[in-house]
Parts: sequence; C-alpha cells; structure tokens
Amino acid sequence: MLYTRAMQLAIPQAPRPVPLTRVPGAVFRLVRVVILGLGLMALVGAGTWAVGRFLVEERAFLARAEQIEGQLMASTLPPKDEREGAEARLEVIYSVGKVQYSAAGVRTRAEYAEGIGRGARVLLLVDPHAPDRPREAGYVRERALALDMVPWGLGLGALAAVSLFAWELRRTLRAELAPLRKGMLVWLTPEQPLETSARERYFPATYFKQDQKHTVRARLGPRRAPVRNGDKVLAAVLSSLPGQARVIDEELARRLGWVR
Repeated sequence: MLYTRAMQLAIPQAPRPVPLTRVPGAVFRLVRVVILGLGLMALVGAGTWAVGRFLVEERAFLARAEQIEGQLMASTLPPKDEREGAEARLEVIYSVGKVQYSAAGVRTRAEYAEGIGRGARVLLLVDPHAPDRPREAGYVRERALALDMVPWGLGLGALAAVSLFAWELRRTLRAELAPLRKGMLVWLTPEQPLETSARERYFPATYFKQDQKHTVRARLGPRRAPVRNGDKVLAAVLSSLPGQARVIDEELARRLGWVR
C-alpha cells in the first residue's frame, strides 16, 4: 500500500491484472497501429499486383514474339562518361511479312549501341499483335533474366511488411501493458518541472534503487495528472525495457482499481 498527499493507493503485487481496455488511450493507439499496418499491407498488395501484372505481360510477350532482323538507321547515346549501365535509343527499319515498318526509341544497352553503326543488323523481337512496337532482342532477354528474381523479391518484401506489422503491434502492446503488469514501482524525480500538455510527453527523470541512481526516459499520457508525492511521480520500470519508465497517472490508477 502506498500513501500520497492526495490519495491512498493499493497496488497488487506483480504480475498484476491489467486489461487493455482500462488503460486510457491504449485501445486508440492499438487501433491506430492496426490501421497503419493494414494500410501498409494494402500498399504492398497493390505494388505486388502491379508488378505481377507486368511480369505476366512480359512473359506473354516473350511467348508470342517473333525474332526479326532489322537495320539500324540511327542511334541516340548518353554522354560518354555516363554510358555504363545506361540505355540508348535506336531507330530501325524492319519487315513483318510484306509490310515494312520503321520505329524509333527502341531501347537497348548503351554499351551495345556504341559498338554498332548505321546500316548494322539488329535482332528485334516483334509481337504479331503489335508489329509497330519492336524491342531489341538482347536487351529484352537480359532483362527477362533479371525479372525472374522479382517474385523472390516480392515475397521477401511481403514477409518483411508482415514482420514489421507484427513487431510494431507486439511493441505497442508491450509498451502499454508490460510495465503495468510486471514493472517495479518507483518514485521518479523529473529533471524539470512537469507541465500539462495535450500531447504524450517524454521527460528525463531519475530514481534510486539499492542506493544506485538510475536515469530513465519517462512517458506520461496527454492531459494526464501523474500520481505525485511532493515533487516525485509514481512510475513503473521493467528490467526488460531498460532506460524507460511508464508514469502512473491518477486516471489510470482509478481505472485499474489501485485507489482506495
């Protein structure tokens, strides 16, 4: 049992029953994490769907495309010192059946384009459904090899997103409940006077345990009046959360039935 100038407290020994619904603001913070997590999952899902659709279209193109020999008419290259790993644009002429086409802006590797000149033969992949949009064969096939790794990357990204969501949910629950359920109760001395704030506050404070001084970063909810004993405030500290403290405010103490 603890006595203060304003109230008499009767706080059970740890582990204490602390329902989440009785911790002021805890449900709101948990719902906020869930909403943000679902938003993240939706964003990852939309990205996965878009990339998956692109992969399906690329594979469908490769399955349908016919290899045709074209002739280079002109090329557009990036500056010489920027060509490594960059793209160039080709202007080519080619025939599909009895119809001759010309196309500009055909993408290829800059290193390949600088090694060929006007009139050179260029292998193209042409979709019979869109014969006016050829692609340079070597460039497409190289990229297709890289695209084979994309599903693995998508899987790892989705796993990372789920793991991040689960970690943040667990961290929020732990931060809300663990100190109250299992924490040691101490009287903190804030390093500066506390003022009422509409926001959640974090402030440096100290306490003594077995004649040793400990410094913590204490957390106090918005518009909360901490349980006081003179200049000190009541808080719960947990060995598994070193350097942190959860301040016990008067509303929380009453909701948990810790006030006599």
